[in-house]
Amino acid sequence: MIKKIVLTLVVVLAIAQVVRPTKNNSGDIQKDISTLYPMPADVKVIVNKACADCHTNNTNYPFYAEIQPIAYWLEDHVKDGKRHFNFNEFASYKIAKQNHKLEEVIEQIKEGEMPLYSYTLIHKEARLTDAEKETLTNWCQSIMDSLKATYPADSLVIKKQPTTAK
Repeated sequence: MIKKIVLTLVVVLAIAQVVRPTKNNSGDIQKDISTLYPMPADVKVIVNKACADCHTNNTNYPFYAEIQPIAYWLEDHVKDGKRHFNFNEFASYKIAKQNHKLEEVIEQIKEGEMPLYSYTLIHKEARLTDAEKETLTNWCQSIMDSLKATYPADSLVIKKQPTTAK
């Protein structure tokens, strides 16, 4: 009985190796944050090492991304990261959303929630020093300050959609 279970598991895993998720490698940067706000070289280095794999349209996949079901887990992880914040789609966000997303980035970095521990556990180079955290958060804050100086305060707040009574 155990031999049948093991054999079935091996066959299922072998078949799973044939079906592959779509990789996040469009490279589309037409709506990149840098098209609106200059990204200094030191910030770009930090973003590339700690953020880009999950928060851009171009993931640098490790060797283990070719193994199923890990590839599906990575695909889901990247989609979720891009759903929360995508450097390459930032210019398409409304001003209020831009402001809010930058505020979230600052908060998550300061609270140590980003980059994710599960990511830095494997990608040790993605761990941010205190100086790198400060550089990145200061850059985000400078953009928020620029938005505040350019737009009326009410345009920087995401407005709640009215709920319809049922």
